[in-house]
Amino acid sequence: MTKLLAARYRAATDRPYLASALYALSVVPSAGVPTMGVDRHWRCYVSPAFVAATPVAELAGVWLHEVAHLLRDHHGRAERLPAAEQRDHHRLNVAQDCEINDDLITDGLPLPAGRMEPRLFGLPTGRLFEEYLPSIPPGLPAHDCGSGAHGRSAPWELPAHEGPTCLGPVEAQALRRHTAEAMRAHRRSRGTLPAGWERWADGILEPGVDWRQALAGAVREAAAWASGAMDYTYRRPSRRSAALRGVVLPSLRRPLPRVAVVIDTSGSMGDDELGAALGEVTGVLREVGVRGNRVTVLACDADVHAVSRVTSAEQVALGGGGGTDMRVGIAAALAARDRPNIVVVLTDGFTPWPDEAPSCRLIAALIGADAPQPPQWVETVHVTG
Repeated sequence: MTKLLAARYRAATDRPYLASALYALSVVPSAGVPTMGVDRHWRCYVSPAFVAATPVAELAGVWLHEVAHLLRDHHGRAERLPAAEQRDHHRLNVAQDCEINDDLITDGLPLPAGRMEPRLFGLPTGRLFEEYLPSIPPGLPAHDCGSGAHGRSAPWELPAHEGPTCLGPVEAQALRRHTAEAMRAHRRSRGTLPAGWERWADGILEPGVDWRQALAGAVREAAAWASGAMDYTYRRPSRRSAALRGVVLPSLRRPLPRVAVVIDTSGSMGDDELGAALGEVTGVLREVGVRGNRVTVLACDADVHAVSRVTSAEQVALGGGGGTDMRVGIAAALAARDRPNIVVVLTDGFTPWPDEAPSCRLIAALIGADAPQPPQWVETVHVTG
């Protein structure tokens, strides 16, 4: 324990802006953890054998590695991934370690052998784990920093109500903000801070809007609005008709929403941006329960070039490449036999818009930082990289 605490003291002395977070961690000795790991409650599990075999300088680096998982809210971010990505938590953990370790190595910190870093997979440094994850191959050796990293409870973790005092979500977020402020003060006085931590601190103190959540919220609200448009129908008579001989009563119908996605395929739109944005939109639609033949995709520049019913982004044929007029695509979507309740327009914004609001929910997903603002009656989400 003396050696372990000496390593924490060294880490806090060398990186004083992380001192509060380091000392917020409660230590739990455990023979079950291979090296060191953290749970989502800010408890650090430590293998006595690992501590005995590791120099103090490297232990200090591991302290900083583990607290970084919690400060960067890796477990919270992991829970926002698609379910398929969450299932392989060892691979997820490797991607998270790549996000952290490239900053620690650049900062000159020694780390134990076997550390995971982007160069091992031919990847660039300075990225987030969500960007690394698709390029991390499956089948890697088991890698487990605990639920404070990938979100899944490890066998060696204690229940939340047992063991040392835990940090709750509110206290953890307050500690993140305090740490970010300490980093900003350190940067002002000394002028040096690893790029990853600088980006993280700026994100905490000047948070941006997560466009994926904003888009999901807009589509979810529109879908609820559409499915709430209940009406009477005689296609399925009311069960109460049996009590009234000779009288057929209508039943209430709650329609499932139909969605049209109009994609701007004009020359100003790049294939990479289109593919990424369309993948996000189809993921959002699946999340809110709209899928299969209830989604129509229209590729449009100054004319509609392709109309398709899709279940995945890979099925979409993107035609066009000329001028830009999304009014044509919106009009074609609304003229279809299965008229949509919701129209999502993926565009860079350099297009004319209809003169008045259509009789459906219209959501514009604007791609690019310099996208012009559409009319006020268009629900708008700014798509960023």
